[in-house]
Amino acid sequence: MAASVAFSRACACRRLPCNPLSASTAAPSLVRLAGAGSSRRLRPASATAEPADVLPVPGSGAGELDLDGVVPAGLLEELPEGLAFQGAPGGSGGDKMLDLGINAAIVLGAITFALTKVLTVDQDYWHGWTIFEILRYMPQHNWSAYEEALKANPLLVKMMISGIVYSLGDWIAQCYEGKPIFEFDRARMFRSGLIGFTLQGSLSHYYYNFCESVFPYKDWWAVPVKAAFDQTAWSGLWNTIYFVALGFLRWESPSTIFRELKSTFFPMLTAGWKLWPYAHIITYGVVPIEHRLLWVDCVELIWVTILSTYSNEKSEARILDDSSTTDTQDNSR
Repeated sequence: MAASVAFSRACACRRLPCNPLSASTAAPSLVRLAGAGSSRRLRPASATAEPADVLPVPGSGAGELDLDGVVPAGLLEELPEGLAFQGAPGGSGGDKMLDLGINAAIVLGAITFALTKVLTVDQDYWHGWTIFEILRYMPQHNWSAYEEALKANPLLVKMMISGIVYSLGDWIAQCYEGKPIFEFDRARMFRSGLIGFTLQGSLSHYYYNFCESVFPYKDWWAVPVKAAFDQTAWSGLWNTIYFVALGFLRWESPSTIFRELKSTFFPMLTAGWKLWPYAHIITYGVVPIEHRLLWVDCVELIWVTILSTYSNEKSEARILDDSSTTDTQDNSR
């Protein structure tokens, strides 16, 4: 009997079924989640259930049997995210450190590259210059370099700017959600940046030219008309493209994408009305057409943060809801 009890405890500590023959008929066990407030993506584990009623997680008190923060063990297994940093409690310390190092290298490398390009724009002419002269001419010459690149290849430059802005905006969104700056989801940030590069930059380039051809007027009333057109026809179209593209990149089914789009279309459209009409007074009233996307992308650092947060919250809420539904159905069998 003592050997049987010891074996059962060992199986419970390792979270393995003690009796494989009865595992398929046993009710799902309950496991206390450490850090229940985190937003990990969960899915049902395999059909094999554990016979133990409650498995204490280290640090939660081995004798506690209250059910606050307790979920079925079938929900504990997390979705693989590929490139995503998840910080799973069961993962090895080496994998976590490697993932953290990759994320830190991405962030620090991007910052170093950007600062180097900005600070060394005049390095060919530095001979004899003082620090004051370098800092004095740096903004002007960086702007001149940007305008030259814009004239040489306007579409590619705008695509690159939008890709950077959408990646940065998603990273800010993840930090805003509570993740440490080096523990972000790389796959999620890559998806957002890919959409910004391939779709937002190119489509916006053609849209602003199209808008000027439809409304070529220079009178004061043309500004609110262009802003209204932007925040109805174009905003609705772009939000739809963004959600559909993001859903396909997450390998979601068309029905799931359509359901999420249907539930978020008007809330996102009306949310944009709290920000963009004011920004577009400057967009269509002050900024030249060739620089409008740069100005809009600067404002979009705020908007992409909202858009990315809203989209991923909807997706994670749906995954948790589907997981709970599946587990409930399994319990009823």
